[in-house]
Amino acid sequence: MQTKLKILMVDDHPSMIEGYKIILSYNTLGFEIETTSAFNCESAYEIITDKSKKSFFDLVFLDYSLPPFEKEKITSGEDLAILVKSHMPNSKIVIITSHTEALVLYNILRNVEPAGLLVKSDFSADELIVAFDIIMRGAIYHSFTVKECMKELLSKKIYLDNFNREIIKLLAQGIKTKSLPNHLNLSISTIEKRKVQIKDYFCIEKGTDEDIIREAKRLGLI
Repeated sequence: MQTKLKILMVDDHPSMIEGYKIILSYNTLGFEIETTSAFNCESAYEIITDKSKKSFFDLVFLDYSLPPFEKEKITSGEDLAILVKSHMPNSKIVIITSHTEALVLYNILRNVEPAGLLVKSDFSADELIVAFDIIMRGAIYHSFTVKECMKELLSKKIYLDNFNREIIKLLAQGIKTKSLPNHLNLSISTIEKRKVQIKDYFCIEKGTDEDIIREAKRLGLI
């Protein structure tokens, strides 16, 4: 007897959702797949927070890059994942992304702790089935690029904490140092000290903000 598995799939490309549905229909665990689709952050938000329907999903597939829902400040699959953890804590979360930057992937792992994190360029239909099998058996699945990025961060000893990673990201967005306190709960003196730490990590002791950005890009962090 087949067990029905309820899955929420969120992707702004309907063809991708159809592809995932077809692939997972061939799962080796004998699950009958029942899917609900959403194509942007707003529609996903409505499904996840709809208390009247008391929606429950065993598994939630989230694309990382999605049309935002500005009203609720939901701008990505990562934001939706946090929402899922709040409203449906027993659902397993899988995030799929085109991003290969180490800091983006690390932030997802740290902030969401998903059951699965897959980079789109890594996996084929067969690998998606393998990932599904591993996740549904209660283990964690990271695709090849995710594993390699984490190894790279640790091997280069640039395991940056939350604030340092945010400083790098904001600098890359063109935010000047003097304006960083407006985006972070840190004083300008603390930010300057952290920038010294970042430069130490990158071995650019005398470097400028532009040098920090260039080195972060060279290392694939942004």
